[in-house]
Amino acid sequence: MPSNPNQSDISRSIAIFAFSLGALYFSYAFLQRVSPSVMTSELMRDFRVGGTLLGMLSALYFYAYAAIQLPVGMLTDRFGPRKLMSFALVVCALATMGFALSPNLLSAIVLRALIGGSVAFAFVGTMAIAGYWFNHNRNAFLAGVLQTLGMLGAVFAQAPLRSIVESIGWRNTMQILAIIAAVLALLIYFGVPKRTRNQRQVVSYNFREAFKSVVLNRQTWLCAIIGFGMCATMLSFSGLWAVPWLTTVHGYTPTQASAMASTLFLGWAVAAPAVGWISDQIGRRNVLPQIGAILYILVFFVIVYLTPESEFLLILLIFLCGAFGSSVTVCFTVVREHNNADYASTALGLMNMFVVGSGALMQPAIGWLLDINWKGIMLDGARIYDSEAYAIGFSSLLVIMALALISTFILKETYCRSLDSDAAVPLSEVYGPVSRK
Repeated sequence: MPSNPNQSDISRSIAIFAFSLGALYFSYAFLQRVSPSVMTSELMRDFRVGGTLLGMLSALYFYAYAAIQLPVGMLTDRFGPRKLMSFALVVCALATMGFALSPNLLSAIVLRALIGGSVAFAFVGTMAIAGYWFNHNRNAFLAGVLQTLGMLGAVFAQAPLRSIVESIGWRNTMQILAIIAAVLALLIYFGVPKRTRNQRQVVSYNFREAFKSVVLNRQTWLCAIIGFGMCATMLSFSGLWAVPWLTTVHGYTPTQASAMASTLFLGWAVAAPAVGWISDQIGRRNVLPQIGAILYILVFFVIVYLTPESEFLLILLIFLCGAFGSSVTVCFTVVREHNNADYASTALGLMNMFVVGSGALMQPAIGWLLDINWKGIMLDGARIYDSEAYAIGFSSLLVIMALALISTFILKETYCRSLDSDAAVPLSEVYGPVSRK
């Protein structure tokens, strides 16, 4: 026990502060992730691209992010989150500034991919902070809180960010985002303590064994499929294509459409901590994703194919779509529970690769479906797609949502117990004097 009677309180404050910094990083990552959705016209105009190339430009973030998630998890298990997260944010700041100054499509593509890779440490790193310095029976709730902060970043990336873009232009807006990344890098470097949980694990970590253990686990893949199917709508619909759909098909202004699309993120943000808390309290994991996936599919079907004329009702349905989709939050804890505690970040990295990969695949896939069903209409240099084209594009999301639903019934229930009973280390046993080396 620490000699200072107040050390426990100080340590708890440090742990909360460290988790909060990680959550801000994840929120920023979501802001970067969704930002192209409110710049579609400007990007199509300045880079002279159609729906397929715009979807590809936006999705390059996801390609890079998803491609390195497994290495990110393995590196985090081996070295801890602090230095990895702060260095990645420095790279993000430089890449974002470069994107803001991009003279052509090629440079924008390269820098957009670099942005995606540089924020890839946010979720896994923050969940590692939660795993190292909080009790295991809080992990689902903390995963929900982290999802909330991420969604709030996405909410800001809709109507508020659109207002900034309209006021100062998309290039100046991206320069501001670059400065924010640089500030976050400093805060995380000095605000997150060095890992002190078990130095033996750090020294003996075996990348090959970690990879083999996680990849050969069937439950890991089921969690990955659920994450892919449940998050694709959030990343591809509200993350990119909802705004042009609402403006061109249903007549809303870009600002109105951005605000309406953001309500899906808001619903996700509101419900995610409650989902995690309920799962922790009832001692069950699978039931909430099962119920949530069923309602998620039904509500999205109504939004796309039976779109209500009432603006209020449509906003409510989009909000509920996010609330039901947030039930996937539980699976971020389940994938850790189904794997050895030494490889928890590796398992989470693989699942998150599929989560973000859903955006990487589905954003351009929907853009491709839109392009092949395009009727040749253009406005101010940008392609305009009709309701039939959007219906075909969005139908692809219903297919993968159905696959996620099926997987929730195959996934083995953990009853909130980790494979490794020593995975949870009480906060009071973790902290002595905090090292920041």
